[in-house]
Amino acid sequence: MKRRAFITLLSGAAAWPLAARAQQGERMRRIGVLMNGSADNPDAQANVVTFLKAMQQLGWIDGSNVRIEFRWGTGNADNIRKYAVELAALTPEVILATGTAGMRPLLQTTRTVPIVFVQVADPVGAGFVDSLSQPGGNATGFMQFEYSLSGKWLELLKEIAPGVTSVRLRLSRAARMEG
Repeated sequence: MKRRAFITLLSGAAAWPLAARAQQGERMRRIGVLMNGSADNPDAQANVVTFLKAMQQLGWIDGSNVRIEFRWGTGNADNIRKYAVELAALTPEVILATGTAGMRPLLQTTRTVPIVFVQVADPVGAGFVDSLSQPGGNATGFMQFEYSLSGKWLELLKEIAPGVTSVRLRLSRAARMEG
């Protein structure tokens, strides 16, 4: 190895600790996630994997430049309230809430930390937001489904099975706990 190449390599190696120290000075961001379900539920785990992949594609890597704090309410109202308080106390940049059950405790706990909700049946009717177009407050998010589509579901069912004369809605256990 030639002398100049060696000196260049050595000086580059000496700069690594300085670069590492400069990067460490950047503040670690924090995101809270309040899940209504259980950590061992395969559907919930699939949602977490998808969330983490999407965050990584946006440049946010858990443990590197963001800390993502998951809490699992397991469908228990006391757990959900406890974890809502716990997450708000961490003062994250944002809290992601899945389902209706976590929203009320979160909004009772904090009106300053931004909350993004998913899978909420009726955020306006529940009082979580003022309107869908102008949510106001510190909460915004996505409804579980648009109610105006319900009539279309019945029309589609009638096209698929013209002999059907009545429809009975059966809610899953998870859906009953949401409402």
